[in-house]
Amino acid sequence: MSKRLIARSMCSSEEYLSNILLLHHHLRVPFKNIFAIAYQRSVGGMVLAAVGQLCATASITSNLAQCQTLVRKATAAGAKVLFLPEAADYIASSAEESFSLAHSREQGDFVSELQKAAKLSQIHINVGVHGIASEHRLKNSLVWIDDKGAITQDYQKVHLFDVDIKGGPVLKESTNVQPGQSILPPFETPIGRVGLAICFDLRFPEISLALRRQNAEVITYPSAFTVPTGKAHWESLLRARAIETQSYVIAAAQAGPHNEKRRSYGHSMIINPWGEVVAQLGEEYQEPEIATAEIDLDLVSKIRREMPLLRRTDLYPEV
Repeated sequence: MSKRLIARSMCSSEEYLSNILLLHHHLRVPFKNIFAIAYQRSVGGMVLAAVGQLCATASITSNLAQCQTLVRKATAAGAKVLFLPEAADYIASSAEESFSLAHSREQGDFVSELQKAAKLSQIHINVGVHGIASEHRLKNSLVWIDDKGAITQDYQKVHLFDVDIKGGPVLKESTNVQPGQSILPPFETPIGRVGLAICFDLRFPEISLALRRQNAEVITYPSAFTVPTGKAHWESLLRARAIETQSYVIAAAQAGPHNEKRRSYGHSMIINPWGEVVAQLGEEYQEPEIATAEIDLDLVSKIRREMPLLRRTDLYPEV
C-alpha cells in the first residue's frame, strides 16, 4: 500500500466526504474531476512540472512564439504543468507603451492562443499577463489555464514593485498598476494544491503562510527580478518561502535584456519543501528554455509530519 493511500486511509470517511462536497459546492469542481484527483492522490506517484524562461519585449507576437516554444518543449519532456514568468505577454519601455499594448488586439490573442495550446497539448499553463483595471491603471495578473483550455484562476498581484536603487534600476509599478485586494485559495491541480503569488509578493511571507494554512503544497512566484535584486535576494527568498511553508516553490523568471532600460535576472527554479533547488536555469538568455522536476507530494507529507511547524499563536498573532 502506497504512503499516499495510507495517508488517505487515516482520514475519516466523514472528513473525506466533507472535502469532496466543499470542492463541488463552493469551488464548483465537477464530481468527475474531484474523483480523478482523489484517485491520483490515492495511488501516489510523482508528476513532472516544467518551469519556463523567456525574454519578453514589446512585441506580443514574438513573446507568444516564445511561450508556444516552451509549451512544445514542456509537452515533449512529459510535463503536466508549465509555469511561465510574470508579464509573459510583454515588457514595455514606458507606461504609455504598456497601456497601448494592453489595449491591443494582439494582447487578447496572446491569452486565447495559449488556451488553444493548452488544450491541444493537454497541459496546464500558469502564465503572468497584463489586464486593464481602469482608464488609468493596469492589472498585473497570473492566470491558470487548464488542460481543456479554460481559464480557471486569475490572481492579481497584491504587492507592487517600487524601487530606487543607487546605480541601479528605478521602477515604480504603483504609478500605473492597480494592486490586487485578495489572496486566492489554493486549488487542486495534477501536481497538488497550488497557491498563486507574483514576483514582489515573494518578499512578504504573510502570503505564503496564508496559503500554507489553506493546505497549499506548491506555491508559485512568476517573476521579472532585476539583476541587482536577483543577485542579492532571489534564491535566498525562494528557499526561505519553501522552508517556512514546507512546500514546493516554483518560480518562472524573465531573463536577459527586454529593452535599453531593463534586464532581468533569470535563474528560473523549482525548490522542494526541504529548501533544496531541484531544477534551475541560468541568467543569460539565448532561447526559450525549460527546466523540469518531479513533484513528490509524499515528500511534502513526510516533511510536514516529521517536522511539524506548530505556531504559538497564543503569544503572537496569526499572519
